[in-house]
Amino acid sequence: MQRRYITVDVFTNQAFGGNPLAVVLDAGGLSTAQMQAIATEFNYSETTFVLPPQDPAHDAQVRIFTVNRELPFAGHPNVGTAYVLATQAAKPPARLLFEEGAGLVPVEIATEQGRVVSTEFTAPQPLKRLSHLGAEQAASCLSLSASDIKLDRHPPQIISVGLSFLAVELTSREALRRARPDAGGFARIFPCDGSDAVYFYTRDVPSGEQPCELQARMFHPGASGLSEDPATGSATAACAALLADLDPLKDGELKLTIGQGVDMGRPSLLLTRVRKQGGAVSSIHVGGASVQMMEGTFRLAGVG
Repeated sequence: MQRRYITVDVFTNQAFGGNPLAVVLDAGGLSTAQMQAIATEFNYSETTFVLPPQDPAHDAQVRIFTVNRELPFAGHPNVGTAYVLATQAAKPPARLLFEEGAGLVPVEIATEQGRVVSTEFTAPQPLKRLSHLGAEQAASCLSLSASDIKLDRHPPQIISVGLSFLAVELTSREALRRARPDAGGFARIFPCDGSDAVYFYTRDVPSGEQPCELQARMFHPGASGLSEDPATGSATAACAALLADLDPLKDGELKLTIGQGVDMGRPSLLLTRVRKQGGAVSSIHVGGASVQMMEGTFRLAGVG
């Protein structure tokens, strides 16, 4: 049996921007080990596998793999997979509902004149605020000094809406640009509360760089050591939820546009919405555009 795949660049409207994703269609019959091997072969930050839903009321079961492990949830795989499925449909649906390890993930589909222009996921879990870390600890992961860490809104903290990250605010765009992953700093801190990655951002966004309120980066363990992710929807969702949780607004919706990937040559824009009711975060949404890049087929010996 031939297995179809489509690759997309996610959180961008331009080819060779954003975060690449491989979406394997017709994934029924593949074992977990085979899915992991295929994801490693693609060598993208994530590869998704689309399977029939366990509950026919849902649209698909989606399994997400990095080059070395399966994830219960991730952001850009949902945005990109929904884009692929919606563009493959005879008529794009208004909404898709995915079964994932972290729970059900709804994805809204925005169209213009019948063409899919963006997709937006809702985080499957409420915001969890976990361990605090010191400025020195966080800085050591980023090859920075403690004076580069901004603490007026929140300390470095592990947060999650389905996947855990250490969230760190930096004092300046220059510090964000200067950061480099430090293996020793990572080894001293991680794993911690299920996290092995650092998402760090700054409010210091120069005019003209990107139309956004925050500029962010993310370091994580890859196939051959620490690497950088050009667009991290799950971490963006958690960070947006944290900032909304800290905001004095009691009821309403807080929106942020967050840039990522600029310093690695793959600029991305992530659009966030966080709703609050009675002073508490009630729902968390992240969306953006995608661009189809490649499509093809492969066959595994002895499968299908």
